[in-house]
Amino acid sequence: MLELSHVAKLYGVKVIFKDVSCSFAAGSVSLLVGGNGAGKSTLLRIMAGLSRPSAGTVRRAGEDIRLGYLGHATFLYPGLTALENLAFWREAHGLRLSGQDLQAALERVGLAAHAQERAGVFSRGMAQRLNLARVLMLEPDLLLLDEPGTGLDAASLALLRREVRAARNRGACVVLISHDLSGDAPLADRLLALEERRLAYDGPPEAFAGYAPQAGMGDARAGDRACCA
Repeated sequence: MLELSHVAKLYGVKVIFKDVSCSFAAGSVSLLVGGNGAGKSTLLRIMAGLSRPSAGTVRRAGEDIRLGYLGHATFLYPGLTALENLAFWREAHGLRLSGQDLQAALERVGLAAHAQERAGVFSRGMAQRLNLARVLMLEPDLLLLDEPGTGLDAASLALLRREVRAARNRGACVVLISHDLSGDAPLADRLLALEERRLAYDGPPEAFAGYAPQAGMGDARAGDRACCA
């Protein structure tokens, strides 16, 4: 589904990471963790094609692959209602979705009652749920999520995790950056950790706690502080 080979990213003379090689299969969930400034968000943007690697290659299986990316920016228009935002992205992606389909997308994330409210008045959590609806209505084959739990309450987090499992079950490839390692590790088939400008761990989540890291990755195992990019 997705393959990275010897990928590096530099900003001027500063090396963010180098020699990152890994591949991601359909029907899987991978959790990407690391300390602050480790380059997690940068790596996810490279996977999404939103940033070019300074070295190495990124390959995606098939030209018609549907890619969904949820980053720190919500890509929402504050002057449009929730429903109008989804209608805009429906047209932008050329999706054949009816008004009822869009309403169902809002229902899916618990925003049906707010369909006619402007996105600009939404709380951070509501905006994040609308952003999630925008991504999920694509039914993406490759779903890239950068700290999607930011601003979500417990019920919304449970909804998010159900959607991640559902995406895997329908055969999607999911790569997730999390700020809640203990909560999201059970979702994952695999965990990847960036440390010291390299991919320091790539393996089962349950084995990560026993991994003997270099300085800095102890925080990554400890909890919420671990996964803030």
